[in-house]
Amino acid sequence: MYLFLFYPSALVFPAMIVLLIALCFTDGALSQIRYSVPEEAEHGTLVGNIAEDLGLDLTKLASRRFQLVPSSRTPYLEVNLENGVLFVNEKIDREQICKQSASCQLNMEVFLENPLELFRVEIEVVDINDNPPSFPETDLTVEISESATPGTRFPLESAFDPDVGSNALRTYDITTNNYFYLDVQTQTDGNKFAELVLEKPLDREQQAAHRYVLTAVDGGQPPRTGTALLVVKVLDSNDNVPVFEQPVYTVSLSENAPVGTLVIQLNATDLDEGLNGEIVYSFSNHISSHVKELFSIDPRTGRIEVRGEVDFEESSLYQIFIQAKDLGPNAVPAHCKVLVKVADMNDNAPEITFSTVTESVSEKAAPGTVIALLSLTDRDAEENGQIHVEILGDVPFKLKSSFRNYFTIVTDGFLNRELADSYSVTVVARDKGTPSLASSKSIRVQVSDENDNVPTFTQSVYDVYVTENNVPGAYIHAVMALDPDIGQNALISYSILECDIQDMSVKTYVSINEETGYLYALRSFDYEQLKDFTFLVRAKDSGAPELSSNATVKVIIVDQNDNAPLVLAPLGKNGTAREPLPRSAEPGYLVTRVVAMDADDGENARLSYSIQRGNENGMFRLDWRTGELRTARRMSAKRDPHQQYDLVIEVRDHGQPPLSSSASVLVMVVDSMAEGRGVGDKVGTSKAKDGALDLTLILIIALGSVSFIFLLVMIVLAVRCQKDKKLNIYTCLTSDCCLGCSSCCSRQGRSRKKKLSKADIMLVQSNVNVSGPGTAQVPVEESGSFGSHHQNQNYCYQVCLTPESAKTDLLFLKPCSPSRSTDTDHNPCGAIVSGYTDQQPDIISNGSILSNETKHQRTELSYLVERPRRVNSSAFQEADLVSSKDSGHGDSEQGDSDHDATNRGHSSGKFGVSYFFFLSEVI
Repeated sequence: MYLFLFYPSALVFPAMIVLLIALCFTDGALSQIRYSVPEEAEHGTLVGNIAEDLGLDLTKLASRRFQLVPSSRTPYLEVNLENGVLFVNEKIDREQICKQSASCQLNMEVFLENPLELFRVEIEVVDINDNPPSFPETDLTVEISESATPGTRFPLESAFDPDVGSNALRTYDITTNNYFYLDVQTQTDGNKFAELVLEKPLDREQQAAHRYVLTAVDGGQPPRTGTALLVVKVLDSNDNVPVFEQPVYTVSLSENAPVGTLVIQLNATDLDEGLNGEIVYSFSNHISSHVKELFSIDPRTGRIEVRGEVDFEESSLYQIFIQAKDLGPNAVPAHCKVLVKVADMNDNAPEITFSTVTESVSEKAAPGTVIALLSLTDRDAEENGQIHVEILGDVPFKLKSSFRNYFTIVTDGFLNRELADSYSVTVVARDKGTPSLASSKSIRVQVSDENDNVPTFTQSVYDVYVTENNVPGAYIHAVMALDPDIGQNALISYSILECDIQDMSVKTYVSINEETGYLYALRSFDYEQLKDFTFLVRAKDSGAPELSSNATVKVIIVDQNDNAPLVLAPLGKNGTAREPLPRSAEPGYLVTRVVAMDADDGENARLSYSIQRGNENGMFRLDWRTGELRTARRMSAKRDPHQQYDLVIEVRDHGQPPLSSSASVLVMVVDSMAEGRGVGDKVGTSKAKDGALDLTLILIIALGSVSFIFLLVMIVLAVRCQKDKKLNIYTCLTSDCCLGCSSCCSRQGRSRKKKLSKADIMLVQSNVNVSGPGTAQVPVEESGSFGSHHQNQNYCYQVCLTPESAKTDLLFLKPCSPSRSTDTDHNPCGAIVSGYTDQQPDIISNGSILSNETKHQRTELSYLVERPRRVNSSAFQEADLVSSKDSGHGDSEQGDSDHDATNRGHSSGKFGVSYFFFLSEVI
């Protein structure tokens, strides 16, 4: 479809006609428009509105990045990129830009993005009649022999008019006379020249010189003229003129022919003799100066050679006018024309110009996404100018033809940044000449990352071995996930998926550093209570959308020898069992069997028995495996009614270090078993009486203690409420954790009786370093026994008691570091770190720190929490065995023991963190 638009000359510029041709293609991506502008137009002269003429939306020019192709810019014209107005930027001199070319055209390319549209703008510079014709000299002299016959022609020097077309040189005129007239002729290239034709024979004797005014007239409106004085000198006759073999010679010359290359060898003949027959060759007067620069002629031989650089791209045809003149007097020159056709050589490589390049492309870009726009040009002709273009290498890009010699580089498939994060795209253009010439250009295309890879753990299942009685807050293992993406898409955070272990959240057992994946134990594990547990760890990246994967972590508790053997039988009063031995017993007689058990596992629970004291005379032997006590020999015949053996039997496990317990057995020698039973009945009756007395005394003491402590708690609560709850050790980590002092106090009456155990204390990681009521900053130091190769890290934890611990009235927190902070305002609950100290521990009563005087009073009271035994024996429960160890969820502390009264304090402490509790229960 062709659309012609004409702008009124009165609105733009006088005598200016703007022609618009819109060439539309089926895909609507490319168009071509053409304008005309007169030369010498002033700066700011409107040429046209590209946007309006193309029907573009002016409001979207900026958003679609309307712009000029850089390679097509010209200083003479400018485009307003905001409204699409094309105007003259600099005065245009057509003769300077296009010389004598019949057509003078300036080309520009503009394009828009989103979608990509390319427009070719052709601006034709219209010649105006601003130059008059001019002769090379103001005085022209022509010598004519008087013997010249009428009709003889004498070429005159041509006038030069830099204008073209209708404004170019149109004709010549001469002053009216009786001897000569002008014959104006047109050359093949359109240039006009004049020949002076003799109309009447000359008579030198009558007039030796004739003077006329020679006028050159152009075709402009109004026409311009140039004049020169033509002087005709009449010479004596030389009646024979040189003659060429033919009037027109046609030769072919390769471009870029070296200087000195022969173009043609001319030959003219003259029938005269002597000087009148000696010929001299020269260029005619009306030959152009450019031809004189390219070619030379030998005046004696007529040999025409190459003098300058002949370029086909500049001109494919040259006309050389030659004259031959003898040396005789009144010589009359002969003329011929040489047509030089320049043969094109493949001397120009194709040129590649990138108009726009996308720096990066998403790896999710669909096939066919445009990466760059380029154009190809070759100044050669025919096959030398035909171009084949391709992309080198195995890259996921291809070329797509757009318009004429315009191509787009598009993606040829899907990209994967993890395989290649950038590509070097090299475009090679090769012509079809011989030899073929090629050129290449490369661009770098970056592939931007998309979150298309899920973080992957290095292991699907992690087995983590943790020795029981570990330090709370200690590093236990590290999980790692890898993500091949980059940036935010590869920034991994770790978390633990919520699940319950023994009816408690897994996050009360372990925590994870969300940045490093380091796992930490939040409590001290007890193998006897929990042997292993499993939970899921999630690795999540920070991309959009977020991607995640899970891994299983199995924590396996490794047993330690932290439980001493417990003697179950024989039982006796005050830890001493009485066993009768008949005097008539034979060697090997079974006196009794020592029965013991150990709460540990494996080698830590394998027991051996030995007699430590009382068998100096070797009367008894003890089976070290079964604990059977037998006589080693016969009893002495001597009767001694008070004969007895006080044996101390040790039970030792095989742990490292080994732990032991002892039992005292009093073996009484009797004459008969009946006597032995009597002794046993007496002992039993005494035991029953003493037991009843002891039970009554214990109940009285317990009731009195509970009443005293209850009164003390009420006083402390009243003091604390008056001090506006200065300290609250029940930190509300979640909505259903500790609900504050008042709610915890209100639950004391409703809660069932339960002893405080290590399960009631948990360390919950806190990222907020805030000291205040209910918060205890506990820097936990990594134990050297758990991977000492890891860098030590301090973490702040909050201490929170479980709901069952609301019955606890007093809580001792004893820091064991010599560097304990004395700033109670910032650390009201104390700090628990590694080390040992003899400082007085802080006492916290229902969230308040007691004074030093009250501390002194409270430290006089000492109650040990009885540890639940695994063997539910009523006889053992009546035994006077107590333990300072907790319920088994925590670590073995200094002073903890599972021995009976004869071996208390035997177990040594294993960790640098100590907890001391003063407890009372509400009955």
